[in-house]
Amino acid sequence: MFYLRKLSRTIDSVNIAIGRAVCWLALAMVLLQFAIVVLRYVFGVGSLAMHETVVYMHGVLFMMAGAYTLAEDGHVRVDIFYRDAAPRKKAMINLFGVAVFLAPICILILYLSYPYVARSWSVLEGSRETSGLPGVFLFKTVILVFAGLLLLQGVSIVVRAVDTLLGNASDPGAGARDREQRQV
Repeated sequence: MFYLRKLSRTIDSVNIAIGRAVCWLALAMVLLQFAIVVLRYVFGVGSLAMHETVVYMHGVLFMMAGAYTLAEDGHVRVDIFYRDAAPRKKAMINLFGVAVFLAPICILILYLSYPYVARSWSVLEGSRETSGLPGVFLFKTVILVFAGLLLLQGVSIVVRAVDTLLGNASDPGAGARDREQRQV
């Protein structure tokens, strides 16, 4: 179980590091959008590539931060049963959620999006617009990364839940930051 706990902490650390890195895209999006507005309405200059960059940054921000949100237990949850539940019951709910909802959806996303992304890579797809960005295939790859990171985070949740059910952990529903603070 030691190695599984270590795997869980590693997955959490990777997803948290990615989430903290991509959060800076929010600031970059605001600054770039401000520049677009100034260029357009003050100087009369427009740039489709800049507009597409904002759209791509927005997509990357939300898709890459999904597993981070799950690691921090910041996702939307219906707290009718969960909030006041004992740790063992939370662990069972988490196991059920990963097995019935998270894992099947991630696998479905991977299965359905792989041919879509592969076709895009086969032609090195770029923007449909003449002055657009050439790397659409890279942007589409984020779909696979998103599903993979979420699936890995599901593995981490399962490890913590099993650990709780075996009597080794205190709260499977706590976010990674909460678990780190308790260990210090």
